[in-house]
Amino acid sequence: MKVTNKQPQLYISNVASLILPICLAFFIYVVSYFPALIETYYSLKIYQFIADFQRILTGFIPFSIGDIFYAILAIIGIFWVIKIIRLLIKKQFLKHHFIVEGIKILKFFLWLYIIFNTLWGLNYNRLGISSQLHLQQTNYTTEELSAMTCDIVDKLNNSRLVLGDSNYQYPKYTVTYTQAYAAYKKAHQDFSFLNYKYYSVKTSLLSLVISYAGYSGYYNPFTGEAQLNNDLPEFILPFVTCHEMAHQLGYASESEANFIGYLVATHSNNQLFIYSGYFDIFMSANAELLAKDFYAGYLNLLQLNSLVKKDRKTYRTYVMGKKNNIQPIISNIYDQYLKANQQKGGINSYNEVVGFLIAYKLKYGKI
Repeated sequence: MKVTNKQPQLYISNVASLILPICLAFFIYVVSYFPALIETYYSLKIYQFIADFQRILTGFIPFSIGDIFYAILAIIGIFWVIKIIRLLIKKQFLKHHFIVEGIKILKFFLWLYIIFNTLWGLNYNRLGISSQLHLQQTNYTTEELSAMTCDIVDKLNNSRLVLGDSNYQYPKYTVTYTQAYAAYKKAHQDFSFLNYKYYSVKTSLLSLVISYAGYSGYYNPFTGEAQLNNDLPEFILPFVTCHEMAHQLGYASESEANFIGYLVATHSNNQLFIYSGYFDIFMSANAELLAKDFYAGYLNLLQLNSLVKKDRKTYRTYVMGKKNNIQPIISNIYDQYLKANQQKGGINSYNEVVGFLIAYKLKYGKI
């Protein structure tokens, strides 16, 4: 391919187009080191306006805009890869293409970083729930963990008994979503910062895909929608819905979203939500206890009533049934994503909710 006089100008033009996104990305990177600033001006003000506006736009649409958005991105990506492969096969992928396509890719990821952080991502760097509830998170002992799990077992058993026998009729998942919205309205009375104004919770069009990827739902920062996997066991769905709605309020950390999901579910007037909240927190806390003191964790399992044991078996069967060879790869990618966004525990950050709950119990004397 012959180099034309226009190509140097094209290179200069492409490089010049990187200046603005690089400056903006650098600004965001610097700001991320000031959590108090982010909490005060971004998370509690700018982000709330953005999130409310997104949910107003997407809330009335009955299907997931976010899933369609990701599908379109995937299709564009596939066509781009095909284009590059064709050029390579025809031996037409020259220095000119390498430079231009390389700049395009860099520019795409720079703008993706800017848009993602502007719409939601900066919440990873906020002060968060610890500051709002004045919690002092410290290293807790195995004895403290064991004592807390005993409290959870009692509440878990009692809340399941209130639901009745094994023939309990679970509501449709769309009903569960609206009940979660009501649960947030109730929680707002006790926790003023949990002010969920506009509703945009939907079943993902990709439920089967995310189910086999090992996830129960996700938040789409580009559309403001909380996407739920309707393939989940019915008794875990209320908690997961509250978890994803916590992301909508700007709690990006998985452990924070878990803790807020637990607070909202267990402070509701809905007995299924209360049971769902205690069930999830028990699974996280007792799993950690089993790793630290197997005998104490095993005794907790023996203390579960037959109805909870049946649900636990159902949940374990569901999880094991979705195991596949692709799941570890996806989990590793997500683990790296979380670590890149200030969650040092990576995918294990989900279980860090136990630390929040122990800190909460120490301060307020209850769970």
